[in-house]
Amino acid sequence: MESLYIKDNLVLIDFSKHYSDSIEELLSSKEFEYFIEHFLKHLAKNHHDLIDWMQSRQGPEPLETYFIKVLKALSMISFDESFTSITPRNAPVLLKIVEEAYRYWRDLSRFSLVYSKEDGGLLLANFLEADERFNALVLRFYRSVQEKLQGYRNSVYRQLQAGSNGSLFLCRPKWKGKGCYDQLAKIPFIQKVMLRSPIIISLKHNKRIGTFTSTNENPLDEKYDYSDFMCFPIMVGSSLTYVYFHKDFTASAIGLANLFEFVTYDHVDQKPECIILFGVKDEKKETTYYYDKENDIYIGKISYMPIIEYFGSFKKMALTLHNLVMIKKGFLPIHGAMMDFYLKDGRVKGVCLMGDSGAGKSETIEALNHIDSDIERQELVFDDMGAMYINKDGQVVAIGTETGAFVRLDDLDASTAYKDLDRSIFFNPGGQNARVITPASQYSYIMQEHKVDIFLYANNYTAAKGIHFFENQQDAKKVFVEGKRQAIGTTNEKGLSTTYFANPFGPMQEREKCEPIIDEVFNKLLENGVRLGEIYTNLGLENKGYGGLEVAARELLKIIEDE
Repeated sequence: MESLYIKDNLVLIDFSKHYSDSIEELLSSKEFEYFIEHFLKHLAKNHHDLIDWMQSRQGPEPLETYFIKVLKALSMISFDESFTSITPRNAPVLLKIVEEAYRYWRDLSRFSLVYSKEDGGLLLANFLEADERFNALVLRFYRSVQEKLQGYRNSVYRQLQAGSNGSLFLCRPKWKGKGCYDQLAKIPFIQKVMLRSPIIISLKHNKRIGTFTSTNENPLDEKYDYSDFMCFPIMVGSSLTYVYFHKDFTASAIGLANLFEFVTYDHVDQKPECIILFGVKDEKKETTYYYDKENDIYIGKISYMPIIEYFGSFKKMALTLHNLVMIKKGFLPIHGAMMDFYLKDGRVKGVCLMGDSGAGKSETIEALNHIDSDIERQELVFDDMGAMYINKDGQVVAIGTETGAFVRLDDLDASTAYKDLDRSIFFNPGGQNARVITPASQYSYIMQEHKVDIFLYANNYTAAKGIHFFENQQDAKKVFVEGKRQAIGTTNEKGLSTTYFANPFGPMQEREKCEPIIDEVFNKLLENGVRLGEIYTNLGLENKGYGGLEVAARELLKIIEDE
């Protein structure tokens, strides 16, 4: 991997190959020259006047050489000397170019990489310190040039993310699979992650596409080039998952750190239950999964395509493989959101809402936060995917998969998105289907057994208000299994659609295996007196049903408090 890699809106800075300790060293590096080349291309597309101004003064040397020469001169002279070295006529235009370069740099998704090497290089002990120094170096360089060009010292100093948005510390892998898995043995594992949150990432695509289909061919039976891959080891619920991804999708992959439990380096010597190959360069252009029965490993493969540059593609492949593991174990995957509500009188109520993307699961639970109630606090069990099973005491319980929440900003109260601003990762804010990932729960908590007291299907397409409860298993199962919803722009689907059990990530693909598990769980829910119903969120209707979500939330709150 190059010491500085730029692809579209992504920048990867490999500190193990080159590290600048001073402004002079930074400006003399081939990495800085490479960045300036990219910046000038950006300037030519967006500011012809500035490019024309520079070209009229550059002389015989290349434009990037001229610009770097100017920056070097500005960095070397003192603040007082700058008043005699720069004419008033040149300074405003140069300042505008410098400001544009700084803005262009900060608009990129920038991540530094540090590789652990036995033969030297930056090690874990100064992994964070190296990124801090780089951030300070870039900020100091910008301020020095900017103040000289404007002609006076700043009165306000902003401590911006001038260097990187985050840093990854990578190590050699410990797990070395046999046979076809040996080709993964050289892919470095991410051991530590540093995030300069809040992080704002702009991606070309903002929707997940299609579904993942089963294949009879192990993708690892074919030889691919994995030299530009990294591995993100995570726990998806109870499933140890190794996510191998092409470096071009680093900006999306970084969201895994906020959504799932990160696996420490001490535990990555174990055989995983799931493997994801994300961004494999082949001609098939497919999103498939394969079950290696001999080694008991589910393998998901997503071919390299620009359209997969969306965090939801990472998330849903991970959840699909996890759900397949759950079905194999006899658990029922639930596409929904579940909270434990702790009441002031000491009672705890487990409420689960099920539905496909955009149905209003998380939004309904969030709406409860804005209503006065006897709820002391609420704890997240899962925000998007969980699993139900019957425990040894004959109770239907649930466990989660994610420690964070990947939430659609459009459907949340304005204050909610910024409640954990300092820990959040934002994707395409201001655009359609804008999302935020924020830490929401502890792994130890989501993996406990959580009793299910109320189980509701989130209906976003019916004009009815409030909640309707089912009297028998047949009526309940019909609604839950049909999985109907009104698409609202979170996927490439349009209009009213149906998905088996509202879950295209496992149950839809393994319908025959899932059917008896649904019957068993639903029979036990009704046998134990758990309320099975349908909650009308109205989110797919015009103007979101004119307050339908609040009506549903208030009725749900009354049920939680009174029963």
